Amino acid sequence: MRLFVSEGAPGSLQVLAAAVRARGRAELLITPVGPEECVVPFLTRPKIPVLQLDSGNYLFSTTAICRYFFLLSGWEQDDLTNQWLEWEATELQPALSAALYYLVVQGKKGEDVLGPVWRSLTHIDHSLSRRSCPFLAGEEELATLSEEEIAMAVTAWERGPGSLPPLRGQQSPVLPVAGERNVLITSALPYVNNVPHLGNIIGCVLSADVFARYSRLRQWNTLYLCGTDEYGTATETKAMEEGLTPQEICDKYHAIHADIYRWFNISFDIFGRTTTPQQTKITQDIFQRLLARGFVLQDTVEQLRCERCARFLADRFVEGVCPFCGFEEARGDQCDKCGKLINATELKNPQCKVCRSCPVVKSSQHLFLDLPKLEKRLEEWLEKTLPGSDWTPNARFIIRSWLRDGLKPRCITRDLKWGTPVPLEGFEDKVFYVWFDATIGYLSITANYTDQWERWWKNPEQVDLYQFMAKDNVPFHGLVFPCSALGAEDNYTLVSHLIATEYLNYEDGKFSKSRGVGVFGDMAQDTGIPADIWRFYLLYIRPEGQDSAFSWTDMLLKNNSELLNNLGNFINRAGMFVSKFFEGCVPEMLLIPDDQRLLAHVTMELRHYHQLLEKVRIRDALRSILTISRHGNQYIQVNEPWKRIKGNEADRQRAGTVTGVAVNIAALLSVMLQPYMPTVSATIQAQLQLPPLACSILLTDFLCTLPAGHHIGTVSPLFQKLENDQIEGLRQRFGGGQLEESLELKAKPSSKAAVGVTVPQQIHMLMDEVTKQGNIVRELKAQKADKNQVAAEVAKLLELKKQLALAEGKPLEPFKGKKKK
Repeated sequence: MRLFVSEGAPGSLQVLAAAVRARGRAELLITPVGPEECVVPFLTRPKIPVLQLDSGNYLFSTTAICRYFFLLSGWEQDDLTNQWLEWEATELQPALSAALYYLVVQGKKGEDVLGPVWRSLTHIDHSLSRRSCPFLAGEEELATLSEEEIAMAVTAWERGPGSLPPLRGQQSPVLPVAGERNVLITSALPYVNNVPHLGNIIGCVLSADVFARYSRLRQWNTLYLCGTDEYGTATETKAMEEGLTPQEICDKYHAIHADIYRWFNISFDIFGRTTTPQQTKITQDIFQRLLARGFVLQDTVEQLRCERCARFLADRFVEGVCPFCGFEEARGDQCDKCGKLINATELKNPQCKVCRSCPVVKSSQHLFLDLPKLEKRLEEWLEKTLPGSDWTPNARFIIRSWLRDGLKPRCITRDLKWGTPVPLEGFEDKVFYVWFDATIGYLSITANYTDQWERWWKNPEQVDLYQFMAKDNVPFHGLVFPCSALGAEDNYTLVSHLIATEYLNYEDGKFSKSRGVGVFGDMAQDTGIPADIWRFYLLYIRPEGQDSAFSWTDMLLKNNSELLNNLGNFINRAGMFVSKFFEGCVPEMLLIPDDQRLLAHVTMELRHYHQLLEKVRIRDALRSILTISRHGNQYIQVNEPWKRIKGNEADRQRAGTVTGVAVNIAALLSVMLQPYMPTVSATIQAQLQLPPLACSILLTDFLCTLPAGHHIGTVSPLFQKLENDQIEGLRQRFGGGQLEESLELKAKPSSKAAVGVTVPQQIHMLMDEVTKQGNIVRELKAQKADKNQVAAEVAKLLELKKQLALAEGKPLEPFKGKKKK
């Protein structure tokens, strides 16, 4: 796509902001044009901005272009108007306000709008790089620095490690402290019935771990907890499949989960489970308080019963067609496609998941949480909580959608044996529905960690609660549990910041354990790729604003370019120069104006990193680390200390200054990396012999933590190159056999279709493969990848085109390469 904009033209601000918000979902070229230029064939002087689509069509109005970028950013077609208004309010308007504020502060004039606006927007949101904006290609910095900013950066640098505050004392157990910032962090409790895949890991535990590690670096009093969600139908189903008791299944998979998170280096203060006496005690107490205050109803429920299995079917034992969106694999409690909650009897064409027979509808007595009666309390709480909080836009939208439709009573009991018993006469044969008591698991896990758990969970005045999850968990954390807690009237701590991700897909599809598609947690450690590389890539593609996809090719590119050639190259060179040229001792540093400007730019990027992580924009903050590393590489490249060290005294002094500043930037990066890549961070700190205090605290100023005379340790490379053959082998290994079947199909094109696959289907599949391979080739060329790597992918593309031509019955065309001169 190509976006034409002109300086001072109405609408330029809006479309540039919308382009940034779309977060690079398509290849976009932004081109400035003059007033006399013709950019549209049939108009001599078009009103711009104008967006030229890949199809050749054009969009002219500012609203049309912005809405196009809105759709491009991944929103569903359902309820489009409300979603557009939500996106405009929570994403587009803040970006515009920030850009305009930046222009006012910098004193920019209206006639010079494009460059400054784009710089301000990309500084606010690094998801688009300057490479996508050609008219800024020659500019080295994102923003102009004032002399005051430079002077302040130099002053902070000179204060050195002596300005670091004392390390706060460690306590066990961690408890809230009056007068301090007390941060309570939870990640959604994973179901114990299966092995978590990469999407599960990035959606809750890994994202929460980054924030917990950052919180500790800020010296906030932090408790991070999680555990396995062990009650409910999912566990019973898995127990039946494996011929074990539910308790045996829980014991088995709790250990599997714990091992996986240990390998991924997740820094829980406690990783517990919900099958404990504390869970029963706290859940029953909340229920009794709700019952006593009139927030529990009793009613007859029309329920599905499988006559062949001779039992009522809990929601997860039922599968059918969603009554709202038509998705054919909706569960009996929720549709994974549209996200709406469902009563099992509403499903079309329901089936028992155990025996695949069609269940019948029968009556059963159940208890309901009276959500309509609690709705006003919930709205009042939300009005106080949401302003100024860091609830993600999708979480806000999901809760508002529920409230807009009006809350309805929700059944909180089930005809099961495996669950928290219902303490009420006449309901002894029932248990609480898992969605009612699963969120109470956070409280019971804390209660198993410390008998003073109420200091965390009944202390809203002193505790800041951050909860991390995928978007499908938002209704339970942002609505159901708050309603239960508000109705219980026991001063419970409620969520201050609800952080929800979108979904992570695998390549071009979904993770599937049964089909062997995708990487699951217990498999990652067998790939030979270190845990920190997995952490880095998952956080790099974290689905913050829209769904994202894991890609083996992209993982190779990011490892080899961002980690090996950018970050690793800079840190290794900085340390090696100290070892090689100065016998492992940090040299004296005499700063000149260029060095001082670099300190200010690093400080500015460090503060941006803090601003983003304080708002829990984890993926974008990672870009700040890589940006600082690029600044460092450019600094070394321009100053060439390896040449200056061989020159006169002044040159040698200059080489020393550059080396000293560079190794201090490397030390800063090691601390900034700690939330993302803790093992790599510790390795860098050991190589540089960074003082313990400097490893444990991260301020908003860039300090000289390695002063002249500091001795570093042995420096060695941090990262290994990922090879094409290695990655291709992993792609096939985790492709579930689909790749081999697809290649077999393509290798035998004929006028007859393969069994179960028509010729048009073959052609469509091959066209998709050609498109995907073409994107891979374009991405490699844009990254200026190794020529041999590009050639190998081009060869694959040509082979796919050949197979497509054969399937379509077209004559093969000879390859037209570039002629040699």
